[in-house]
Amino acid sequence: MKYNTSLFGQILQVIPRRRFAQIVRTRKTERHSKGFTCWDEFVSMVFCHLAQSKSLREISDGLAVTCGKLVYLGMRSAPAKSTLAYANAHRTCEVYSTGITYMRSGHPVLNPISTACVL
Repeated sequence: MKYNTSLFGQILQVIPRRRFAQIVRTRKTERHSKGFTCWDEFVSMVFCHLAQSKSLREISDGLAVTCGKLVYLGMRSAPAKSTLAYANAHRTCEVYSTGITYMRSGHPVLNPISTACVL
């Protein structure tokens, strides 16, 4: 069966998920996490940036509209506003800055300054 990946899914495929998980394990960021993983937060924040969301409600509702297609992005369900607020307040941004710095160093799409390839 042939299926098409969404544009948002294609953007997330650029990020190596195993390397992201390895960074999360070494930083111990998900130590007290009960269900909302760092990957879920990362996907939510990338969606926030690309959709130019102004509030947590726009992020939560925007992801909820996908009608079950979140599983292809690596999420189980759309996060609630309170879950996003708690994660943003209590999780450190080190894992994301380390991950993006590592990933930008070896990927031409994520590092447009060093190459002519622009996203």
